[in-house]
Amino acid sequence: MYQQRESTLSGQQEISLQRAINRIRRSLDLSAILETTVEEVRACLSLDRVMLYQFHADASGEVVAETIRDRCLPPLLGLNFPADDIPLWARELYLRARQRSIVNVHLQQIGFSPLLCPENGEPLAVEDIHYRTVSPCHVEYLTAMGVQASLVVPILHYDLQQQQVEPQLWGLLVAHHAQPRSFKVKELRLVQQIADQAALAIAQATLLVQAQQQAQREAALNKITSLLHSLPKIQLHEALEETVKLLQGVGGRLYLNTDHHLFAQVYTVGKQPILLSQDHLCPVEHHPLWQQTVHPEGPNDRIWAIDDLTQEAALQPIAEAFQPQRLRSLLVVPLQYNQVLLGYLSVFRHETETETWWAGRFNPAQEQQQPRQSFAAWRELKRGQIRGWQPRDIDLAQVLQRQFSMAIQHHSLYEQVQTLNSSLERQVQERTAELQQSLESAHLLRQVTDQIRSTLDYQLVLRTIVREVRSLLNTDRVVIYKFARNYQGTVVVEDVQEEWISILHEVYDDICFPLEYALQYRDQNRVSVVNDVEGSSLHPCHIQFLQSLQVKSNLVVPIRIGSQLWGLLVAHECRAPRQWKATEIALLQQLAEQAEIAIKQAKLYERSCITAETAMKQAIRLQQALQDLKQTQTQLIHTEKMSSLGQMVAGVAHEINNPINFIHGNVVHAQNYLQDLLSLVDLYQQGYAYTDPQVQKRISEMDLGFMQEDLPKLLSSMLLGSDRIRQIVLTLRNFSRLDEAKMKPVDIHDGLDSTLLILQNRLKAQPEHLAVILIKEYSDLPLVECYAGQLNQVFMNVINNAIDALHQQADAQTAKGFTAATGTIVIKTHQLDADWVEIAIKDNGPGMSEATHSKLFDPFFTTKPVGEGTGLGLSISYQIVEKHGGKLICLSAPGEGAEFKIQLPIQGSRSRGATVS
Repeated sequence: MYQQRESTLSGQQEISLQRAINRIRRSLDLSAILETTVEEVRACLSLDRVMLYQFHADASGEVVAETIRDRCLPPLLGLNFPADDIPLWARELYLRARQRSIVNVHLQQIGFSPLLCPENGEPLAVEDIHYRTVSPCHVEYLTAMGVQASLVVPILHYDLQQQQVEPQLWGLLVAHHAQPRSFKVKELRLVQQIADQAALAIAQATLLVQAQQQAQREAALNKITSLLHSLPKIQLHEALEETVKLLQGVGGRLYLNTDHHLFAQVYTVGKQPILLSQDHLCPVEHHPLWQQTVHPEGPNDRIWAIDDLTQEAALQPIAEAFQPQRLRSLLVVPLQYNQVLLGYLSVFRHETETETWWAGRFNPAQEQQQPRQSFAAWRELKRGQIRGWQPRDIDLAQVLQRQFSMAIQHHSLYEQVQTLNSSLERQVQERTAELQQSLESAHLLRQVTDQIRSTLDYQLVLRTIVREVRSLLNTDRVVIYKFARNYQGTVVVEDVQEEWISILHEVYDDICFPLEYALQYRDQNRVSVVNDVEGSSLHPCHIQFLQSLQVKSNLVVPIRIGSQLWGLLVAHECRAPRQWKATEIALLQQLAEQAEIAIKQAKLYERSCITAETAMKQAIRLQQALQDLKQTQTQLIHTEKMSSLGQMVAGVAHEINNPINFIHGNVVHAQNYLQDLLSLVDLYQQGYAYTDPQVQKRISEMDLGFMQEDLPKLLSSMLLGSDRIRQIVLTLRNFSRLDEAKMKPVDIHDGLDSTLLILQNRLKAQPEHLAVILIKEYSDLPLVECYAGQLNQVFMNVINNAIDALHQQADAQTAKGFTAATGTIVIKTHQLDADWVEIAIKDNGPGMSEATHSKLFDPFFTTKPVGEGTGLGLSISYQIVEKHGGKLICLSAPGEGAEFKIQLPIQGSRSRGATVS
């Protein structure tokens, strides 16, 4: 069985859908989005319960949003459901085919409606619901929940940053009804559209949270960097505290090798391991097992992330030191510089307790064979749980590894220079030079770091690096070489002295450059130091290539972005061979890392800009759609109102026309018959002078002479009145113009006169208002091609507003104790040129302010009291005039009245002439 495609959504459902979409799009807060989604679905379909079910990584899930009508069903918000409740095959169909399911417990049926073909993922041509018998287990499950009808729609999660990544199954939109109920295709379509909007909003909210978290991590890293690079005293303890906080640990250690450092050996924060050696405390880093595990073959920069120490059999002697403080997770970051081990940065996490509330009690260790009979909340408490290290933690640790290593080494050099300068007088000049260069390097690093923080233009940062490096090292050429595919690349930034050739924008494919060099740059962070190109062990072909660039000595440092080799920072000495110093090598390495940060930030900013631009374009499209919707709504209201009014006027005119024609046509015959009878009475009176006394008495009572004199006058008055009624009927028909659906040439003056005739009662004096003086200054106009009925509506709105303004002015004057001024309306018509005519309607009312004038033609804007105006008259009039290709202009100032000019092309909207202002 299946249900065929039904008609599109009804008007009310469309309004409900638009309201739901607007509410969902209005917020970027995830909880608000979820609550709005379930509320709108339940309101649209009048259901008993609607909830959002979000899947966990282990395929279990939780009800994260719920709305229930009058508590007719037990609440499930915050409760979890085991993975067995939704089988794997069902989850795969939800994702692969975007399958929706409908269950009718009363009819023992389940319906499936996929949007995509399960085999190829292509959209299906027909949106049908295929029904079959539902399994007894499923019926028992829903019955235990108190549900007689259910609807399930999958919600997918899309990664907005990686458009090519396949969507994941985020969760389900579930609707329950306690009474038997069927779902139509159009209802399913409505719920699907709301679910799609919710999926997009969830993705946007997730992206916002990720961006905020990234910003917080960057701020924390910047703070740590500032603490590490503070001079003259490096703030290691404060940096360690911020590091433990950033990695969400409960304790941390910074162990520094005494052989290479003159300051404190161990810094600790928070909870610490307790290792006893011969009844005295011993640093855990001194344990031989630590050295064998962390650095089995000498120093390297591998980061050790141990999620559970108790599961590492080789580390059990060390793990015992962590047990008293319940420390279970360990992150060890070796700190080294130029292949020299400086120490270790360690962060600890302790075991935790997790509390989970399940919908119904079950055994988590066993597969569910039968449906649960109760969904009452059941609390499961797990102790001794670990919080393992995630990839983002490792990425942060790598950044911190570089920052700590660089800062410790730099500060160590600074301290050594200071000590040696104070103790060895004979080396003052040499050490002072080293210190000066170290300070200049630090200044350059700070300058580059500050520039990275102040700008997102990484090209500017790269240009600053090569310029300052060439000046600081006093070398001949410094370039940044960017790799393309197959390690062919281009020189993208250069600073060179004038006497040497420029290689900027040159593309090089050095066939003598072994691939193993590139792999060492990428994987081992290799630094190439060539003090003398001619006497080096480089391949002769590569030496010849360097000599073609006038290079005598060079220093090459890789620039890596993550695990990829982005390019090289290269210093060339062209005058003569040069011995590159360790500080110079370190400086280039540090600057290469700063270049890496700048490039990363620029790429992140570029992605953020693209995302922001996309969101802005979408907002503009939504704003335009809203404006179009408002205009369409205004037109619909106007069309319906004027159509009803026109039909009513035409109907009344038609109903009056037939009887009045009958009366008017028979009054003439009645006059003739009456004259004949009166003539006969006269002849009778003349021929029979002596009549019966009773007849004479009756003649006297009737006042026959008066009747003979007044009866012809009475019939003449009736004839005149019927003729007047016929003229009014003709005017009403002329105003409504229902039979004129197309544009046709009409006399503008006829439309004006018809409108004035209808408004004649408002122009006359009333007990509460004086009469309005009407002045008509008509010129000879040609016939104008237009929609006569619509144009009459414009005349009606403008003149009616003028009368209202005059009455309001008179009321205000009377309320202040002044004599009300006489209101005047002047209507002028004239031909502007061969193609255009103008109708000007001016009053001597109070006029209007600039603020009112600016909103005059906005839909629903009115200055009248509540209940006396809709705010649609002038907006609709403006649209009617624009539809005719014309222009509606208002000239007004406070105290100077208002004048409306209606300019129309004689040949309708087909005229190509410009409007006259």
